[in-house]
Amino acid sequence: MEPEKVRAPNIRDVARLAGVSYQTVSRVLNNSESIKPSTKERVLEVIDQVGYRPNQAARALVTSRSRTIGVLTSQTAHYGPTTSLHAIEDAAREEGYLVSTTSLTTSEYESITDRLEHLISQAVEGLVVIAPQVKVFDAIRELDIRLPLVTLDSTQHDDQRSLSVDQISGARMATRHLIELGHREIVHLAGPQDWIEAEARMRGFLDEIDDADLGTHPPILGDWTADFGYHVGRELTGYRDFTAVFAANDQMALGLIHAFRDAGLDVPRDVSVVGFDDIPEAAHYWPPLTTVRQDFAEIGRRSVALLLAELRGEADRNHDQILPELIVRESTAPPRR
Repeated sequence: MEPEKVRAPNIRDVARLAGVSYQTVSRVLNNSESIKPSTKERVLEVIDQVGYRPNQAARALVTSRSRTIGVLTSQTAHYGPTTSLHAIEDAAREEGYLVSTTSLTTSEYESITDRLEHLISQAVEGLVVIAPQVKVFDAIRELDIRLPLVTLDSTQHDDQRSLSVDQISGARMATRHLIELGHREIVHLAGPQDWIEAEARMRGFLDEIDDADLGTHPPILGDWTADFGYHVGRELTGYRDFTAVFAANDQMALGLIHAFRDAGLDVPRDVSVVGFDDIPEAAHYWPPLTTVRQDFAEIGRRSVALLLAELRGEADRNHDQILPELIVRESTAPPRR
């Protein structure tokens, strides 16, 4: 004989136990200012006692609001997008919103538009896009999305609703640190060509090199992975016409350091290495990595704040920018004379 299923409490159960109408319970759930504090407290106590959970789908039908934010992210295996996503979820939850997330598995245009249309079909109230790739912004313009939208775009391809870490300034900080140490032959291991962040970091590197009137090594286009950094490092050891490398992210910097050590080079005595992002492991590389820190959690929190401000009609600026920070550790030193 099957055990009898226990019905989950509903809004009318809460109303009956609290001695109020179900409309009053609904007003409490929606933070109405017309409810007396004593009534609100009594209703919330009953909700806690019986374990009532509002049906979001039903509330959306009544209020015509889903209270859901859609998030499009690049591969969540990367530390930055994962950290920003967790912060978005926490910040949205504190404001009474749910988060619906979809991640890109390829950079194909059709896949990007499919993911965006999937989010829009869920009646999300706004979108946060933390996939800073050129094709993503092309897709956003092509679809003519009318929802409130916040993007992470350091080069302001979308000049209406964007938030970013100043990637160009961060790259200039990293390059300037090497120049001030006395390095004159500096190689840049860049990120993938389609990534806006990679473009911005490369631009910052080239601008700083140009301002210092130094010769330029052609930037090497990478793929963000430590394996690629290792491969490039092995190739570079055959030339030795440089004394420092600025890698566009910490993982590629890790691969570089591994390759240089395998080739018998000492980091930083023979070659200095700088990364970008300051992932948690960067302080534990050997040697600990000099890098540019960007606060991914703050990016997530602020993107939600900007989106909700736009939903409320309170947005008063187009582009919000966060400044990065240079973190100097033992992977950089003056070049040998």
